Amino acid sequence: MSGEVGLILSVSRVVDRTQVLGPGTRAAIWVRGCPLRCRDCVSPEDLPFEGGERVDVRDLARHLNGLSEDVTGVTFSGGEPMAQAAALAQLVDLIRARRNWSVMSYSGFTLEHLHRHGSPGQRALLDRVDILVDGPYLVERHADLLWRGSANQRLHFLTSRHRLRAPDRCAGLELEVTKGALSWVGVPPVAGFRAAFESAMRAEGVNLTTEGTN
Repeated sequence: MSGEVGLILSVSRVVDRTQVLGPGTRAAIWVRGCPLRCRDCVSPEDLPFEGGERVDVRDLARHLNGLSEDVTGVTFSGGEPMAQAAALAQLVDLIRARRNWSVMSYSGFTLEHLHRHGSPGQRALLDRVDILVDGPYLVERHADLLWRGSANQRLHFLTSRHRLRAPDRCAGLELEVTKGALSWVGVPPVAGFRAAFESAMRAEGVNLTTEGTN
């Protein structure tokens, strides 16, 4: 997967450090585009396949491998990572050629669907993932869970690298002010968080660049 030609990823956002989207301190990448369109998705700006920034996976790999050594993992969100699976699989190969990265991915597709009907690229990415959060977000089943937004979504530990040690409840949200704008990362513990949060912040005159995942 890590040949000389770099595949292109359509990316909405890259966060260099987070502790709420998987074990330890991790980077997180939100890819652009999702075919599933879950109702009340917490990241509706990532649903269109248009837009975002087109990034060569080799450049992104260099960026990730340049992060401090305490950043030991990367989490793929979006959007739908499995819609750009081949490029993400190549990215994993490139970063693991330099460092022993932990890889976690979200997908609205179930593990069973990916095993039975996945494309070669999707199966390649699945083979490289340590933790998979699968299943579509269902707002009517929203729950306070670790790294997931609704009770139908499951945590799959696909390798022996990690075991569930934390309580199975929300890992929290991280807020950051960058260039005068407030952004957030994480899986909200309550349904409707984003709309309520944005409404409250705008009422206070706060400029928002909100991002999350579920």
